[in-house]
Amino acid sequence: MLLSPDFVILWVNEAYLHATQRTRDDIIGRYVFDAFPGGPHDPDGTGIQQLRNSLNAVLRSRTQDVLALIRYAIPHETPDGTVFEDRYWSASHTPILDADGQVSMILQQTDDVTELQTLRQRAGQDRVEGSIFRRAAEVQQEKELLHAEREHLRRLLEQAGVFAAFLRGEDHVFEIANESYMRLTGRRDILGRPVRDALPELVGQGIYELLDDVYTSGTAYRASGLEVTLLGEDGETMTSLALDFVYQPIMEPDGSVSGIFVIGSDVTEGKRATQELERYRLHLEDMVRERTRALEESEEQRRRTESALRQSQKMEAIGQLTGGVAHDFNNLLQILSGNLQLLQRRLHDAEDMRRLAASLGAVDRGAKLAAQLLAFARRQPLEPRAIHLGRMVREMDELLRRALGEAIDVETVIAGGLWNTLTDPDQVQNALLNLAVNARDAMDGTGRLTIEAGNAMLDDHYARQHDVEPGQYVMLAVSDTGSGMAPEVLERAFEPFFTTKRDGQGSGLGLSMVYGFVKQSQGHIKIYSEPGQGTTIRIYLPRTHEAEEILPAISAAPVESGTETILVVEDDPVVQATTVDLLKDLGYTVLRASDGQSALTLARAGIAIDLLFTDVVMPGPVRAPDLARQVQALIPGVGVLFTSGYTENAIVHGGRLDPGVNLLSKPYRREDLARKIRHTLNNRPAAASPPPAAPPPLSRVGPAREAAPRAATPLAPPPVNRLPAEEPMKDVPAALRVLLVEDDPMILMDTEDMLAGLGCRVTTARDGRGALKELERGEFDLLFTDIGLPGVSGIDLARQALATRPRLGVIFASGFGARDDARQAAPDALFVNKPYSIAQLDAALRRFVAQRG
Repeated sequence: MLLSPDFVILWVNEAYLHATQRTRDDIIGRYVFDAFPGGPHDPDGTGIQQLRNSLNAVLRSRTQDVLALIRYAIPHETPDGTVFEDRYWSASHTPILDADGQVSMILQQTDDVTELQTLRQRAGQDRVEGSIFRRAAEVQQEKELLHAEREHLRRLLEQAGVFAAFLRGEDHVFEIANESYMRLTGRRDILGRPVRDALPELVGQGIYELLDDVYTSGTAYRASGLEVTLLGEDGETMTSLALDFVYQPIMEPDGSVSGIFVIGSDVTEGKRATQELERYRLHLEDMVRERTRALEESEEQRRRTESALRQSQKMEAIGQLTGGVAHDFNNLLQILSGNLQLLQRRLHDAEDMRRLAASLGAVDRGAKLAAQLLAFARRQPLEPRAIHLGRMVREMDELLRRALGEAIDVETVIAGGLWNTLTDPDQVQNALLNLAVNARDAMDGTGRLTIEAGNAMLDDHYARQHDVEPGQYVMLAVSDTGSGMAPEVLERAFEPFFTTKRDGQGSGLGLSMVYGFVKQSQGHIKIYSEPGQGTTIRIYLPRTHEAEEILPAISAAPVESGTETILVVEDDPVVQATTVDLLKDLGYTVLRASDGQSALTLARAGIAIDLLFTDVVMPGPVRAPDLARQVQALIPGVGVLFTSGYTENAIVHGGRLDPGVNLLSKPYRREDLARKIRHTLNNRPAAASPPPAAPPPLSRVGPAREAAPRAATPLAPPPVNRLPAEEPMKDVPAALRVLLVEDDPMILMDTEDMLAGLGCRVTTARDGRGALKELERGEFDLLFTDIGLPGVSGIDLARQALATRPRLGVIFASGFGARDDARQAAPDALFVNKPYSIAQLDAALRRFVAQRG
């Protein structure tokens, strides 16, 4: 019988048909195990498995395989159904190879030995089995045992972490090869082929000769890191490999060698690494000496120079930028603050008062931002004095605990014999509060905060490495048990606007402000941090031998009015008008001038002036310090109070206010103005003229007269520009249902009013989770959301909302980009940029209505 490689019957002779009592039409073209299935005579399938194993062995080895005895019944069709006739066979399976050496057919030669079994029954079991059947059964049992052992060996080799193969005979024919060996040789068809035919690229590399020598001598060969070049899987690329392997001859009982067992591992990468290390080792001393000398001569100096230059350029650039911006920005804030406070005293409606309070809060936030910029750029005016950090830290204990919350344990450690330091106490308090709040955020609101104050000595070596003057310092340290900082974050920690917090949760100026203040105070700051180990920030402020100077806080003084005469010098007409109104509201008589020259004209006219209140930065030939000196010379005993959002270097030198200079930074509140004016008047130098009468209580002061001497030109407040009332949207359906999501309470309130004024029914939420709950409670036409929300972002909110409400409209509002991500979440979404006006909201709603058709 001839079988295909997939065991389909191709041809049988007449004898086979006679022995099996079948016809060609019945079995030709059929799978051999379908044509001759198992039956009740073989419930365990032993005969079928024996036949299958023999055929598979021929396919694998391309050599003949013999079944000495197999019991395989033949089915016959009878009127009573299929009947199996018990038969015994002895079969051999011989491969027929094609031109490429592949198995194209298998020839099965079968002998029917059933008559011998009949003879056994007639002649007696012992004699016949002893001569024939016992031997045949033993042969077949041994063959099956060998097959099981071979399969076990194959599994062991496949699971070993090495390559392995067995080559039989003097031609070294591959009989076994595991997966690692197949991968090493490019997964070529090597089984059943001699090594010279299977791996021809080994010619000239000595491998054939080694195999021949091992086979002839019977002596094992061990190679370590032997270079071998093999063909890759693509059949074209030659790859050089370093191999550790053993050629182990397999000895037969008679002492002859039947084959060679190969086992080894690919050590190419390890050898290359060893060679590279050896190469570096041979030249290491010369390289180290040369590199060390170069580093000693230039590297350290170059790094310090470049770092100092970059830092200086960065600081100077930011200083120039923030200086101009802060001046104009603080002037604008002052206009807003002054007018809002004046309105606050005239309005009594609860809703109006709430809006005014929110607006004043926004002014305070803007002022804080400007102050942080100036602090980082080292342009803020400092008022240093001798203070004891231990006392200051203890006084801040309650404030810190309120700011940090009950879940943060605060521990304070003050060293005995603590020195005094010369610094601005207000700025130290701001710095400590900033560091504490940053630590709270790093600990997610739960952990331990330790504040330490102690004496420190920075030696010359440390000072050279960290660009600080050596000497005695007072150290203030803040340590937390938070998440710590990665090296890349630590490197940028002091950069302005750099933050690892989520959008909208930090300006990135806290540490920058602390850094700028410390450097401006001739101090030093250092961060120690590791991921998961918390952070310690140490501030070193110069020691002073002066006694501690404790001054009463001006902010704690009562708000008092007065009747003195004040000369206001301000070049911005709107700021000037606002300031005049505030002072008049406090009961003072006010003169005004737009520049230094006009102010000198008033002073020379002999008008009694009690206080000069002048902006630092003004146009014209007369600078503010020169104006103050000349007015004090003309009017002995006059007080001088400067004001500015950015002092430049007019009254600040070395980052510190000049001695005896009073400064009120813009923007300021009415209460701050009242206290600072009264403090300056009460502490002005003695004058020849009698002091003014004691001011009445503030609540009894009526509208003050504004002095209008001929030398000065009264400046009326400019008209307020009002926007025309928005017309309702005629093409927008009435009562458009809008879900407004915004985490900033002031923006939320204003946007809600604008949308309501445009005829919308507005429901509000402060975050994404709250918005999702509102979506569950009611129906909405439009989702109007900020992108940078805490927790669930606006983009994720829109994605989740559209998943359940595909017809819901979406408008994104934000002060920054992220539009690509937003469009992916809501392809039909509209966008408005902050800050937006009611006209822009009107246009966005009209586009939304048009879009929906």
